[in-house]
Amino acid sequence: MNRKQMMIGGIASIATLAGTATADFLIEIDLSVENEVTMTALPGVASETVSFSNFNGVYFADFYGGAGNSLGAVLVSGDLTTFGDPTDNSPSLFRGGGGADPGLNLWSFSSLTTVGVTAGLQAFDGSATSSLTGDMYADMLAGASFGSILADADTVDDPGTVIGEYSVVPTPGALALLGVAGLASRRRR
Repeated sequence: MNRKQMMIGGIASIATLAGTATADFLIEIDLSVENEVTMTALPGVASETVSFSNFNGVYFADFYGGAGNSLGAVLVSGDLTTFGDPTDNSPSLFRGGGGADPGLNLWSFSSLTTVGVTAGLQAFDGSATSSLTGDMYADMLAGASFGSILADADTVDDPGTVIGEYSVVPTPGALALLGVAGLASRRRR
């Protein structure tokens, strides 16, 4: 666990002890299938009410562990959208800065131009699976285990509004260990 994760965990623990609410997990990002990413809406509620552009979408802050490859994910299937807004069955993923941006963007997921989330209500609905090249997948495995979701942001320089959090399963560190264990077992044979 890195220093940032320990600080966030400590702050969340203090907030819980103080009786204040912490942000809900709104989306689970599953990296358990090689060269695929699946995002699934969780029943978590938005912490803020925000109306925003479907073109900007939402931003998963600090998703990547560092600079890497630009993202050319290919949608396999998906109906992920903001809760209560119609899906257009084509949620798209984007990484700004030619692979230098530390976050991941989800955009173009609704048939509406303007979408929104409401504080205290479920934020997202549905799921989406995209295929990735090995390099893009490796970039995701080297990233965070959780972080903030910002509405109306597509890159790190957009201010956006924090509406909740995302979680990554299995945690990227655990996947890396499984990969090393797999290589070790092949080597013994």
